[in-house]
Amino acid sequence: MALDESLRTRISDLVTQNRVVLFMKGTRQSPQCGFSAQVVQILDGLLLSYETVDVLRSPEIRAGIKDFSEWPTIPQLYVDGRFVGGCDIVGEMNRSGELARLLGTDVPEPSVPSVTMSPAAVKAFEAALGEAGGDSLRLGIDADWQNELFIAPREPGDAEVLVAGLTLLLDRSSMRRADGVRIDFVEGPGGGFRIDNPNAPPVVKPLTAAELKSRLDRGDIALFDVRPDDERALAHIAAARPLDAAGYEVLSGLERNTPIAILCHHGVRSLEAAERLIRQGFRNVYNVKGGIEAWSQTVDPAVPRY
Repeated sequence: MALDESLRTRISDLVTQNRVVLFMKGTRQSPQCGFSAQVVQILDGLLLSYETVDVLRSPEIRAGIKDFSEWPTIPQLYVDGRFVGGCDIVGEMNRSGELARLLGTDVPEPSVPSVTMSPAAVKAFEAALGEAGGDSLRLGIDADWQNELFIAPREPGDAEVLVAGLTLLLDRSSMRRADGVRIDFVEGPGGGFRIDNPNAPPVVKPLTAAELKSRLDRGDIALFDVRPDDERALAHIAAARPLDAAGYEVLSGLERNTPIAILCHHGVRSLEAAERLIRQGFRNVYNVKGGIEAWSQTVDPAVPRY
């Protein structure tokens, strides 16, 4: 179906009146799909400001931009009035450095990172590379600090890191996140490659009720309960401090690396509270999986269930 002329003019004005404009699902501050979030993260690393258009708030633009660009998916990036591409193309251009050149951003060339690999990992990789037909080992670290190890051909802009006699390839974005990475391999059930990246931001870590019991017995973790008074009156753990005004005062006085566990009924509200603590700078935060319900079932059946 032909694009309505008034809508075409409206989209054209958005494209031409803003040097860089991203048609996306959601906003820059709150993307509503993973692909839009990926492009926002890339642009945020290159630009202080750019325009976004939330297609979820405008069904006519959501449909019209696809006809305008003759491109079937969202997000869509335009620079200097020209369509650049969607998530995959923007990602490839960012990895090669082409996007920074297009935007005129002065991004320094990333230095070659230092990566170490255990003998067990080297042995495992050597066996896999022997069947790879000349391809190389690649390490990818995305904007969410998710790691990917795989064997693939060389791509433009790749950097080579020689690790224990093996060639490791990284794209430009991964290079900026990889310095100090350690790669290990664990055999047996549940084993596999392990990647330790000291640059990755802290995340909330899960803690089972049994693990919490062991750590409370050792006295090496502070436990806070986010449930309101009426729920704590039904069931509580003696070592848990309510995360009320007084609890927050105690919490604020702790060193930011103090091990902290957060508890609720089933582990949902506690996860939200734990994530807020991470954003406040705490680096060693745990969410009690299953909450006090799991504690009643697996640790102390004397604690009532409700």
